[in-house]
Amino acid sequence: MSVAVLLLLGLGLLEAEGRRNRCYFNRTQESCVCYNLSEETAGSIIQCLAATVVEFQGGDLEKYIAFPIRDLDSSAIETLDSLIVQKIIIANVLVPEILLARVLRFFSYTHVQELAFKSCIFQGSGDWSDMDGQTLPIRSLSFHNVTSAPLTGQEQAFSSLSRWMEVLEELNVTSSHVTNLPCAVGRALGALRSLDLAQNSFGDGSLSPTFCQGAFPQLQELSLHHNNLRSYHSVCEGLQLLPQLQHLDLSHNSLVAEPSSSCLWRASLRHLNLSNAGLDNVHNHLHAVDISLSSLKKLFLSQNLLQAVPSIRNYPVLDTLHLDNNSISELPRDELKLLRRLQDVAMADNPFSCSCSGAGGLQALAAGGHLGQDWPNGYRCQSPAQYQGWPVAQVPVSVLRCDPAAVAAPVCVALALLVLLGPRWALWSLS
Repeated sequence: MSVAVLLLLGLGLLEAEGRRNRCYFNRTQESCVCYNLSEETAGSIIQCLAATVVEFQGGDLEKYIAFPIRDLDSSAIETLDSLIVQKIIIANVLVPEILLARVLRFFSYTHVQELAFKSCIFQGSGDWSDMDGQTLPIRSLSFHNVTSAPLTGQEQAFSSLSRWMEVLEELNVTSSHVTNLPCAVGRALGALRSLDLAQNSFGDGSLSPTFCQGAFPQLQELSLHHNNLRSYHSVCEGLQLLPQLQHLDLSHNSLVAEPSSSCLWRASLRHLNLSNAGLDNVHNHLHAVDISLSSLKKLFLSQNLLQAVPSIRNYPVLDTLHLDNNSISELPRDELKLLRRLQDVAMADNPFSCSCSGAGGLQALAAGGHLGQDWPNGYRCQSPAQYQGWPVAQVPVSVLRCDPAAVAAPVCVALALLVLLGPRWALWSLS
């Protein structure tokens, strides 16, 4: 078997027919895309030898299930080791798992760090026994819009892949209608740092079985945005066994926080994204967050119904606060002082009251470089009537208009001194 054909099998694509059976190398991006390669046109893959990213588009591997795949000889191993490819993308392919299981071990001879599957269908089950004790260089594994049999009941496969899984650092399973992950998967992924489960079907009851005792012990970043989460309390409780969690994205769910419930987040949490999370009154219902997140650095509460800026007194290390699209009308003076120590504040599209304190506070934040790229266009007045629709940046906040007493007081003092000292000054002048 030629090395080129071996590469096609090992990387996932062979097809006998196709309109565009060749590879295209982009020298600027150091990437290569191959369309429906066949054994007859395998020579085209040579163009990809200088690429760091190789993508295979289209193919049907069912016809190759019985294709004999022999162990590699020294020259083939040397060829694979010489490749500089770092990332492999396989898209729009029907993948028999039995064939994938037979060729995956070839990756152990490469330097591929990332493997991604997009819009693929995984069919059947594979015999993963050949992977017992094998290590792979792949540290990032992604599945987007894929279809496969449920993972429950495939514990034997996890056992055969355990030596590789225990060093995997990043896993993305997105837009794939996933409802849960078996506890055994989380326990096998002992070194995983980042887990993206966005745009799936996780519900409140999916979290405790997925994030069970001993699962994902090193997980720091977790994304659950665009799922079917409902109970803020259940989500908080379901993630209690993640000891290293620092970044959590719960945006674009339909969360409800019961007034009588409370839950203390892990002290390790640094970044919490609740944008578009559906909470009906974040400031009142999330009082437990204020208490438990003393180490929080970034807080995203956009697209909610906040009527006031949440107190940040209990967030001594907070540097980012996003409050876009809420119901905030004004910045309290005491909170304004605290906001000035933040690096990134976003409050666009709120119904601002452009009183002296309201407009002046925002202008002061902007002058200090704290407001983001939506300033000034995203900040407009809703009241009072004479400034409705005005950009906040154009509202006059001069001392004479906003604090006439501050101007009148020194004037009155000067007049009083003039009255008292005037006659004496005249007598002194005549003497």
